[in-house]
Amino acid sequence: MTTKRLIDEQAIHQKHYTEICEKLKQDPFAQFLGIKLIELGEGTATAEVTVAEHMLNAHGTAHGAIIFSLADFVFAAACNSYGKTSVALSMNIGFLAAAMKGNRLVATATEEKKNNRTAWYRIRVETEHGLVATLDALAYRKSDYFVEIDENE
Repeated sequence: MTTKRLIDEQAIHQKHYTEICEKLKQDPFAQFLGIKLIELGEGTATAEVTVAEHMLNAHGTAHGAIIFSLADFVFAAACNSYGKTSVALSMNIGFLAAAMKGNRLVATATEEKKNNRTAWYRIRVETEHGLVATLDALAYRKSDYFVEIDENE
């Protein structure tokens, strides 16, 4: 009978925090959009972007794609915060209010539940005027880690 060794993901997050943050900040698409990672915790993340002229839709409000992209980035940061490679399985967004040019969009992802293979997150996107969008997101947690872990972790 084989038993799986339990991995202390909290310890991995703490030990490899700087490396994990640097990896997540290297997201080329987020960099292109001007998205900045503000905070990273165990299963949580906060990021921001300021709505620029080129991010507006035909009605002069923030395009849904920038709101979704910010939410997707913060989701990716939260579900990868343990150093374990994780990817999106599904995301469901609800747009609740418009954001305007110059608004600072802030997205926060919170882990609701995780196991070895999947994790569920809630994401809120807000401006200084209130809630803009909410998302429910499901991540698939692959078996590999993108940080070097040893058998003692």
